[in-house]
Amino acid sequence: MKECKIIIMGFGSVGQGIAQAISLKKAMIKEEYGVELKVVAAADSSTSAINQDGLEEMLLIHSKNSEGNLSAYPEYGSNISGLDVLDAVEYDLLMEATPTNIETAEPALGLTLKAFGQGKDVVTSNKGHLAIKFSEVTKAAEENGVEFKYEASVGGAMPIINFAHETLSSCGIKSIVGILNGTTNYILSRMTSEGSPYDITLKESQELGIAETDPTADVEGIDAACKTVILANSVLGIDATYDDVTVEGISSITSQAIELAGKDGYLIKLIAEVSEDALKVSPRLVKKGSAYDIGGTLNMATIKTDLAGDVTVMGLGAGSLETASAMLTDVISILKSKY
Repeated sequence: MKECKIIIMGFGSVGQGIAQAISLKKAMIKEEYGVELKVVAAADSSTSAINQDGLEEMLLIHSKNSEGNLSAYPEYGSNISGLDVLDAVEYDLLMEATPTNIETAEPALGLTLKAFGQGKDVVTSNKGHLAIKFSEVTKAAEENGVEFKYEASVGGAMPIINFAHETLSSCGIKSIVGILNGTTNYILSRMTSEGSPYDITLKESQELGIAETDPTADVEGIDAACKTVILANSVLGIDATYDDVTVEGISSITSQAIELAGKDGYLIKLIAEVSEDALKVSPRLVKKGSAYDIGGTLNMATIKTDLAGDVTVMGLGAGSLETASAMLTDVISILKSKY
């Protein structure tokens, strides 16, 4: 039986989602693809659990949630962290889920490049290194002859990057326009349905755990702009970075503006546009009943093609298990091509 030994870096909500997804699906993967997934290390920001013979995924989650760090994992907990984890154990694939950083791209950039240098494949949900150094990172993967997959970096469980490359491989793609941030979509949807002001709706979203304690990345359009860059590079072949995107968030949207739009049959949504003519994130008017009329934390995108016309995809854009599902799909893709 072939093995794929995995390191999970970043054991926040997405990292725990990865562990849960592997626990739920490893028997199926073993049966269908003849490969046994084995988590040999997992690390949070300062601690880790490492065992060459494999760790129990649900025990990793329990250790983290009960004690606050992975050093609490029985027998195999440690204070090894960061890049050192990649030297502490033999592995085949890095699943990288550390927090997004669009200023330095760390720690994702360093972890990813080190894994490439060690000849290891990488699957990531991170947007930072892709938003500011897409060409550098993808070139490094190519030079080292390894697989680099990042479906989960855009839209969570909504299929778009692999969908564009594989299902729409016969088509030339002209543009992508959509809702790429679930938090802002939830806030705007609630403001529309309840008539509530922005600040109260944001606070409610934070209390529900939908918006972060510091919601800046979401509500100011930064998260959607990162995804815009990734789609520009990966799907349309536009050599762009975060600085090339025009960005406006939703913090200035009032309930009065939403009400006025509604009277004319429109909604206000935070829309990302990816095309040769524009890389832009901004609030826009969209027609009620159109493909953009979605609620909650859903994401959607309309892909304009030359042969297939407009193709619209939709899915949950947030959630630990949902994001992990996209990452595990990337892992399976690597297994199918290399094992």
